[in-house]
Amino acid sequence: MSRAERGFTLIEIMVALAVFSLAALALIRLEGQTIRSTGILSATLLAQAVARNVAIEAVTDAEPPVRGRSSGVEQNGGRAWTWVREVQPLGDGDVMRVDVSVSDSSGAVLGRMTMVRPPAPALSVDVAG
Repeated sequence: MSRAERGFTLIEIMVALAVFSLAALALIRLEGQTIRSTGILSATLLAQAVARNVAIEAVTDAEPPVRGRSSGVEQNGGRAWTWVREVQPLGDGDVMRVDVSVSDSSGAVLGRMTMVRPPAPALSVDVAG
């Protein structure tokens, strides 16, 4: 028989299987990393939504927020999120900076938001007289 008719040797088959298994392992690890990244991205987006909601509430509420640090818990996406809001005056004190950070149940901060609350518009009173 000639070499072309004999087929592959055992060594050639083992080398081919080793190369294939290395490629398969790399693809499996990549898939696992993709799944983990998707979970982290989902949690980060939910935390950002909570941070935005807390900050917008402080900026748009009729009463200005209390200066200093406050905290609370919000439910979003079926999870409990702990937020910390810090309100500081800017300049003459009428303008306020609102910083919000949101963490998950493990305590990892996943969302942050900073907004500025403008001063309340002055009310004009017409005196008829």
